Amino acid sequence: MLARLARNGAALRNALLDFIFPPRCAVCRRTGPWLCATCAARFENILPPLCQRCGRPLASPHCPYCAKLPIGIDGTRAVAFFDGALRDAIHAFKYSHRLELADHFGTMLHTYLLTFPLPVDTIIAVPLHTERENTRGYNQSALLANALSARHHLPVHPDALTRTRATRSQTELDAVGRRENVRDAFVASPQVRGARILLLDDVCTTGATMDACGAALYAHGAQSVWGLAVAR
Repeated sequence: MLARLARNGAALRNALLDFIFPPRCAVCRRTGPWLCATCAARFENILPPLCQRCGRPLASPHCPYCAKLPIGIDGTRAVAFFDGALRDAIHAFKYSHRLELADHFGTMLHTYLLTFPLPVDTIIAVPLHTERENTRGYNQSALLANALSARHHLPVHPDALTRTRATRSQTELDAVGRRENVRDAFVASPQVRGARILLLDDVCTTGATMDACGAALYAHGAQSVWGLAVAR
C-alpha cells in the first residue's frame, strides 16, 4: 500500500513537472521524448557468440567466467551493455523517477525475446526488500515486468517471490561478496511449481542476485529459470 501511494505520488509529481518543465531526454537533456532516438541509437547490443549459460560474449569456446563462478540457473541474458547512454538512462529510471522509460525498456526486452526466444511461460521480477521499495516508491524490475508482459503476452506473478531481508548494495561488493550478500535472501511461493520462469531485472553484473532468486524458485518446484536484464 505504501509503495503504491508513493508511486502514485511520484506519477502526479512528474505530471505537474512535465507541465511546468517540458520533458527532456534522460540522457542528453534535450527537450523532447524521455529517451531521444539519438541517445537510444547509442545503446550497444550484446550479440552472439555468447556463453549459453551466463550470456556473456565469448571470444573462445570456453567461458572463463563460468569456469570460476558457474551460475546456478538455466541461463542469463542481457539486451545491451551497461555503459554510456544506457547506463545514464537506467540510472534516471531507477533513481530519478523517470518511470516513463519503462516503456522503452519493455520494448527492448520484447524485441530481444522475439530475436532470441527463451523457453519461458511466466515473468517474475526480482523483488526489492519492502523498506527499499517504500523508500524508492517503486520496484523498477516490476515496472519492467509489466511493460514486457503488455508486449509479449506473458503473465506476471508479482507475489511469487519475496525478498525476506534487506541486503547491502551489490555495487559495493566483489563477485564472491555479492553471492554471500544475497544468499538465502529470497523465498518463493508454491505457485511457481512447474513454471518456466523468466526472471527479470534491470541490470545483471555477476548474476549473483538471479542465482539467489533461482535457488528459492527451484526449491518450490520451478521447472526452469532464465534470467533476463536490460543491461549487463
